[in-house]
Amino acid sequence: MLNTSQTYSNAHTQTINNLLKAINGEYHAIYCYGILANQAPTQEIKDKILEIRNDEMRHYQSFWSLYFQLTGKEPVLNFTENCEKEYMSGVKSAFMDEQTTVDFYHTAARETQIPMVRSSFTQASADEQNHAVWFLYFLNHS
Repeated sequence: MLNTSQTYSNAHTQTINNLLKAINGEYHAIYCYGILANQAPTQEIKDKILEIRNDEMRHYQSFWSLYFQLTGKEPVLNFTENCEKEYMSGVKSAFMDEQTTVDFYHTAARETQIPMVRSSFTQASADEQNHAVWFLYFLNHS
């Protein structure tokens, strides 16, 4: 049986790892959505992708701040994924990423014992689901 402080420590470590994963995912989305917006077939779609990108920047800043508050350190970015080169493959990739992120953020929210972190993951998951709907729309109407 684990003692309470070790259980909290393991939960705290998991929260920090989840925040770091979220920070890196948001950073990747910000970068790729900038490229995707420039490939958009219409100004309307470009504007919507840039709006989504702004949400991702807000998430990045929120998760970054929480990570710093919990660790006293700046997160280390690990940018390894490439962005799609074609518009439609970029939209499909964005849709799949948003859906995966929704699931991850729901899990991260359930796993944390820190209300402020739980709230940030929950709000971000709602935004990500909205983004997925927009990317699905672009897939079907571009």
